[in-house]
Amino acid sequence: MNKLGLGIDAGGTQTRWALARRDGSIVAEGQVAGLSALQMGSTDGRDRVHASFSELAAAALAHGRPGRVSAGLTGFGGDGAVLQAWLGDLFGIAPSAVTLCNDIEIAYLDSFKPGEGYLVYAGTGSIGAWIDGAGEFHRAGGRGVMLDDGGGGFWIAREALRHIWRAEDEDPGCWEKSPMARAAFDHIGGSDWSLSRQFIYGQERGEVGKLALAVAATAGQDPVAARILDEAGRELARLASALTRRFGPRPVVLAGRASALHPSIAASMRAALPANIQMTHTVGRAHHAAARIAARAND
Repeated sequence: MNKLGLGIDAGGTQTRWALARRDGSIVAEGQVAGLSALQMGSTDGRDRVHASFSELAAAALAHGRPGRVSAGLTGFGGDGAVLQAWLGDLFGIAPSAVTLCNDIEIAYLDSFKPGEGYLVYAGTGSIGAWIDGAGEFHRAGGRGVMLDDGGGGFWIAREALRHIWRAEDEDPGCWEKSPMARAAFDHIGGSDWSLSRQFIYGQERGEVGKLALAVAATAGQDPVAARILDEAGRELARLASALTRRFGPRPVVLAGRASALHPSIAASMRAALPANIQMTHTVGRAHHAAARIAARAND
């Protein structure tokens, strides 16, 4: 029997899944709401994660039942017994047939074999990663949006709102002259500070990160938006440079949905890296890679 493997790539903005056959062909794929392993720290968060997994299972099982599951989750730190039990129950397989890891490990293996190169991933957050030849995971950044994650979607959104409200401090009403501010307030639902406050402090980080779409959409008309995206590229280059200094020069892949918001992000990163460093930009399909890993692990 050609058993199926289910791959899950769970990030703050969306959770993508795919079913693959052992030969690597993709049978089906889809997406549900974003989720994070960090949500497991609260009752409401656990309910949301389980609801997303339930929706995912219903969609995937319409195409076939997987024999194994390989899931990469943002924020995953190694304690996944509850998540394994949930996924095992939803798919009718043993929890031991569910393999969990950080989402960046899956994304890395979508681009490189261990030891080959460095991945810089910009989603809601950002991180630089290298899995060495012995399978050990090394990071640069990826400390979370409250501390850093420069160049990620949340960071871009935060920088935009920081600039908008600093400008309002000095010249109330000036937002009406800014394409970026108009787009940001349209996304948020209005120009009153209470709406921005609720948006930045009361939403899941993935929802905040979606504001980066408005920043990217106005980069051609608003020089502030353009500067923020250029700086995002330099922040991502810093991650690659940190790994290069520690482990030596290797090819670099830039991936993640935030990296594809606007061409200037990748261009700025490329310009900030030494000319001898090979850099490739790809959005990537980590859920496909995870599905193929799961399918190959079937007996």
